[in-house]
Formats: sequence, C-alpha cells, structure tokens
Amino acid sequence: MTQHSDRDFDSAQHNAMLLSGLDLLDQGVTVFGADLKLIACNRRFLELLDFPDELGRVGTPFEDYMRYNAQRGEYGPGDAETQVAERVARALRFERHDTERIRPDGSVLRVRGEPLPQGGFIALYTDKTEQQAHQQWLEQQNQDLEWHVQQRTAELEKANQQLRQAHAANVSITAALQRSEERLRLITDTIPALIAYFDREQVYRYANKGYADWFGRRSEHLIGRHITQALGSKFYAAVQSYVEEALGGQQVSYEYSMEKDDGSIIFARSTLVPELAADGAVLGCFVLSFDITEHKQTQAALVQAQKMEAVGQLSGGIAHDFNNMLTVVMGNLAELSRLYPLSAEQQEYLEPALHAAGRGAELVRRLLGFARQQPLAPQPVQIGGLMQSMMQLLRRSLPENIALDCQLPDEALYAMADANQLENAILNLVLNARDAMPDGGRLQIAANVETLGEREAAECQLTPGNYLRIDVSDNGSGMPLAVQLRVFEPFFTTKQFGSGSGLGLAMVYGFARQSGGMISVSSQPGRGSCFSLRLPQTQPSARASGRLEFSGKAGGRERPLLLLVEDEPEVRRVVQRQLTALGYPVLEAENGDEAATMLANIPDIGLLLSDIVMPGRLGGRQLAALVRQQWPQVGILLMSGYSARPELDDARTHDIPKLEKPFTQAQLARMLDEVILCPKAN
Repeated sequence: MTQHSDRDFDSAQHNAMLLSGLDLLDQGVTVFGADLKLIACNRRFLELLDFPDELGRVGTPFEDYMRYNAQRGEYGPGDAETQVAERVARALRFERHDTERIRPDGSVLRVRGEPLPQGGFIALYTDKTEQQAHQQWLEQQNQDLEWHVQQRTAELEKANQQLRQAHAANVSITAALQRSEERLRLITDTIPALIAYFDREQVYRYANKGYADWFGRRSEHLIGRHITQALGSKFYAAVQSYVEEALGGQQVSYEYSMEKDDGSIIFARSTLVPELAADGAVLGCFVLSFDITEHKQTQAALVQAQKMEAVGQLSGGIAHDFNNMLTVVMGNLAELSRLYPLSAEQQEYLEPALHAAGRGAELVRRLLGFARQQPLAPQPVQIGGLMQSMMQLLRRSLPENIALDCQLPDEALYAMADANQLENAILNLVLNARDAMPDGGRLQIAANVETLGEREAAECQLTPGNYLRIDVSDNGSGMPLAVQLRVFEPFFTTKQFGSGSGLGLAMVYGFARQSGGMISVSSQPGRGSCFSLRLPQTQPSARASGRLEFSGKAGGRERPLLLLVEDEPEVRRVVQRQLTALGYPVLEAENGDEAATMLANIPDIGLLLSDIVMPGRLGGRQLAALVRQQWPQVGILLMSGYSARPELDDARTHDIPKLEKPFTQAQLARMLDEVILCPKAN
C-alpha cells in the first residue's frame, strides 16, 4: 500500500506541475480527444478567443466552441449551423493544419494543430498582432509562474491526501493517473518551450522533450543526474552562479549561448523560479527557457545592415569630394602639359602625378560601387552564356594547383543585372577564393534558381520572388564569425599590407544591393567558404543597341554657346579651360538659379553642361528638367562625382547622358559631340 501511495503522490505532483507549466505559455493550448471533447486547455486559449470560463471545462464538445464563434459572427455571414458542421467535419479528419484568420476585432490569430497518437489533436493558438517587449512579457510570466507554483503546491498537498483515500477504494486510479501523466507529458513535449525541474541537490527530476533536444540529450539521460553530469562542466560553469542564487530563494533570469557540434551558435533565455515549502525552505527550481536564436540572428542582421548603410553613405560623400579634387588636379596637370611642352626630365615628374591621380579616380570608383552609386546598365543577362565566356579568363587567373569546377544550368536562365559589373563581381569572388587557398584546392561555381518566400526574403533583406543564385565555393582556410561580419566593409582585409585594397568584396556587395539582390557568406575556419550572390530573375528581351562612337570633333560643326554650371570655383575654372581649348564659347553660372536666369535672358545658349549636386533650389537634374520644358532646343550634358541612387533620380531626366568626374578633355569632347549629333537623346 505504501508503495502505491508514493507512486500516486509523484504522479499527481507531475500532473499539477505540467498543468502549471501549460498556463505559463504565451500561446493558447487545447487538447481534444478522439470524441472531439476537451481534455485540457490553458487560460491563454480562453483569453485569445474571448471564451467564457465555462467553455474551459474538461469534456466540453468541440462543436460548442464552433457554435459560440459562429453565433457571434467570427466566421462572417452565413448560416451558423452550416458553419459549425463544416468545421466539425474538418476536425474529425484529425489532419495537421496551420492557418491564420483575422478576427472581427482586427486581431490576427494563427492556429496550428497536430494529431495525437491516441486519437484527437493538440492545437496552439498564437496572437500575431501583439508585439510586446520581451522583458515585460517575461516578468509577467515569472510572476504568474511564482503564483502558480504556490497555488499548485497547495493543490498537490490536497490532491495527494485525496488520492491516498481513493486508492483504498479503487486501485484503478493508479492506472488512470499513469494515463493522465503520459498524456500531459505528450502535451508538454509538443509545446515550443524548454521546461525542466531540478531539486535542491541540483539533480534533474523532470525535463520535457524540447529541453532535452536543445542540449542534444534524451530526457531519460537527464533525469536523476546532477546538472554537471547531465550537461557537462562547461555549461555548469556558465550557469552555476544563477543556479545557486535561485536555490537561495531568488528568482533569476539570464541569457546564454552554446556552440553545437556543427559549429553553429544557439541562444536561449532562461528563468529559474524556486519552489518553496510551507516553512519557506527551497525544495528545488523550475526552469522555463525559450530559444531566441532567430531573434538574435535577426537583430545582428539588422545592426549589420544599418552599419553597412551608414558606411555606404559616408563612402558616397567622400567620393564626391575626392572626385571634385581629382578633377582639379587632373585638369590642371593636363592643361600644364598642353600649354607648356615639358622636357623629358620634367615629364618624369608629371606622368607619375597623372598616373597617381588616375589610380585615385579608380579607388573612388570602387568606393561608389560599394555605396551603390555607380551608374549601371541593367538588362537580362543569360547566366550560362556569361559564365562560359568567362571560363578562359577565370582559368588563367588561377594557379595549376586549384581545380575549377563550373556547374551551369541546362536551361537558359536570365538575371537582371549590368553584365560588365556582374563579370567583375564573379571575378572578384574567384580571386578572393584563390587567395584563401595558397596551397591549392578546389573552387566551384554553381548557378540555379532560388525561390524566396516571405521569411527567407526577409532574412536576405529582399522582396519575395525568384532569384538567380550564383555560389562561389572553396575549400580553403575559411573565416571565423568575426571576419564574416566585416568581410563586405570597405578597406577591411585580412591580407598582408599591400596585397589588396579591401574594396573587392565591398564592390560586389554594393553591386548586388544596387541591382536589387544580395550577397551573403557562409564559412567555418578550416572548412572553406561559400559566397552566394542573388540577383532578380527575369525573362529575355531584345538587347538595346549600344552607344555610337564619335570622333570628339562634332563633325566640324560650329560650336554652340555653352552654359557651364558648377558650384566649385576651382572645378569650374578647370572645365572652362577644357571647353575653351575645344573651341566652345562659354558662359559660367555657380548654381541652378543663376543658370535659369541666364537661360531666360540669353537665347543664343545652345548647350548646358551642369553639375548634378549643387546647393540652392535647383540641382542639376531639376535644372535639366526645367530646360527640357522651357528651352527644348538646348542640348544637355550632366556631370557629377556623386551619382544619386536610381530611385532618387528625376524620372523626366534619367535618360540624359552623364559625365563622371574626374574626366579628361577627350572624354568631355566625346560626350559633347554625342549631345550635339544626337539631339533626340536630350
């Protein structure tokens, strides 16, 4: 008799404890048997669906809930009994389901159902409209948990006394309790929470399946073991202070991370709630944990995206200033060489200066690539054809001890991108992989279609849809997580000084984002890396004709009067000299407002050469739009060292040709010839 009584006591204690844990969830939970009658539910279920307390009684038929909802208009217009019959028939199929519906009060409710082995089903109800701060939620849950512990302790004492009395009359109660315990364990194992209990000796007495799976254990390997034996000394060292504080009678909350066998890092947030006896002694601790890995990853991705955006804006601003300075330097050096023929000895000083200025211009161009401000000419690009045309170049770029494997799709797949910039991006990724394999290895390039749903697209900071994914993989040295987080930043490099500028991957990142795509990296030290470039998939279309090539002399025509608009005096002086040397009569204005006044009063102006970014009411594009509207006979050429993002361009002027600073006199002449000889382009 004593043996059965102890067993009854343990079973009842477990039942009450599991029910207590069920009420702690922020999700509603119901369990219906094979006869569609309620077996168990928690308070959150009644709250989420605004059900009265009497509908929370065990044994309530499933159709009562459906009828209650139908009669208050939850399912919209229609016959209530028909709506009830449809839902009861659907429930009797006991199929797995996951649906969302909008309630009359505007809240969005997600319902997920799983069939149970004994018949019936368990359902989880989640309110997706609530976005409460996690700490507030956790504090409330902790208060509820502490209250429930006290309540359940009293109930357990009462239940144990009743069970001992009932056992003498009916031994079958023991079997019923066993079935109840198994059913409640099945429920808690289905709940998306990590629940456990250890006693004052720090020995586990209970752990649900989620808790055991989190640590890669089985529940039976945890029960009856000290925390150190069950989970290892490394984990125990990290949480020991919290455990001791909780066993001292204090409720404790904390976060921790853990490295899995595959090298990935997972995160959890835990709360320890002491169980107190009637005399105040601590009997043990309840453990309630939640997996916050996805939240941490999303938070880290957001911080990284914000940092990259800020660095991109800074890079764009710096590039603008440097382009203006380089325009002055290169223009004056070229003018010096033209006006004053230099000796061979003097040329030795001039040519390195011009070469260094050219390298500076290339560096700025790369910065603009990262800042997503380089001019692009996106069009449908056949990925297989582009890769085939690059194979010879790629093989020549790799040493003999690196094997190249290119896996191309059988069908013709098209991505919307600038073909030249895409080639540069792939080449940069290949060279980066080469440098990661100094002792040789295997480099693989693969392309395929990837469909991103809402969740996957949000993780990649893209819109849902189809993308062409190009993977460049190596089996080289790999990268730790700290390097992966910074690998796309400009000027960041792990190579030796002088071995690289640190702008190659930054350019690829900027190109991908400006093209409506994304690039990501997956890597582990010693196991290689995989860079995945995603670009929007598109359909083939007729290729637009390229630009015409001009001689730079405008076919010998008479030069029209040209209005030069530039707010930087030194840049304006250099460009004015270049124009004069080309034979153009030049008028000057330092801003858009002054230029508009001159255009209104000087009808002989035939050409407008204007900077884009200028202070005042009229920037370069606004001025160009005004000229098109009021003086359509005037040809327009824009110039800038800072290319605005495409979405910020004025739609009325996006097709106007643009000259990128810094430029040479020959480039200026060629672009002006194009404007003069092709007036329809303006």
